[in-house]
Amino acid sequence: MYEVRRYTADDAERWNRFVVQSKQGTFLFDRSYMDYHADRFCDHSLMVFRKDRLFALLPANRVGDTLYSHQGLTYGGLVTDERAVPETVCEALVAINGYLQREGFRRVVYKPVPHIYHRLPAEEDVYALSLRCKARLIERDASATVLLECPLKFTESRRSGIRKAQAQGVTVAESQDVDRFWTILTENLASKYAATPVHTAAEMKLLMARFPDNIRLYMAYDRAGVPLGGTVLYLTPRVVHTQYISASEEGKRVGALDMLFQHLLFEASFPQAYFDFGTSAQADSNEVNASLIFQKHGFGGRTVCYDWYEWEL
Repeated sequence: MYEVRRYTADDAERWNRFVVQSKQGTFLFDRSYMDYHADRFCDHSLMVFRKDRLFALLPANRVGDTLYSHQGLTYGGLVTDERAVPETVCEALVAINGYLQREGFRRVVYKPVPHIYHRLPAEEDVYALSLRCKARLIERDASATVLLECPLKFTESRRSGIRKAQAQGVTVAESQDVDRFWTILTENLASKYAATPVHTAAEMKLLMARFPDNIRLYMAYDRAGVPLGGTVLYLTPRVVHTQYISASEEGKRVGALDMLFQHLLFEASFPQAYFDFGTSAQADSNEVNASLIFQKHGFGGRTVCYDWYEWEL
């Protein structure tokens, strides 16, 4: 009843059509997004057919004898449409496991799509992981998320930042100036965390050109038009997600990010249900970074979990 086969470039159009009409697919699963960094991963994405009809997709890559639901993506897991129910998803995962065993895999690491991204309820895979795969939870990252229809008030520290920004004449606008933002972002990550952005400026400009409705940059400026900070937003059907947030030292001093998120949360009028600030894990553990989560909670964010599961084949 089920056929599982590896994705090839010839399947791109069919894959992308299925993502668009799926219950939990976002533009991150579009092959034009996934394949921009194809040189970094050994792609082993899967397509599952039920009675000769495409039933599910699994964005994935291979490292040795382990299949990862894709390491180049924030989340992954099975992508299904409205026909998927617990019974059929259980059967599909059994078929996937059989395929993986035949292909020499011994282990799976799986990141389901967090529920806030679902256009329809779509946790059949989480149910099936326990029932059919005996999967265990190996990591749980905490994201800070705002329900846009009833956002919480900013804390006093964030409101104080807004007052500073107003006094300094800080303004907020959408921008295409990726290079200027990347300078701020790169300098900030290097000095604070000895890290670099996952994307280069060139890669982000490429992705923005491919997905102009989904990837947008907003910047805060001083009176002279000098950028003080900004955020790259990923817009999906249900969620506005902050992919990157950063401010210069001057921007931090004058509350530029406080003004920025005041604008985005209360004035920009996004049609999505959620505004997700993303996870705040420390680089060397899955413990939250206290200063980062404090800032995000100050904007009214509250916890949504991004989970990782593992099972042996």
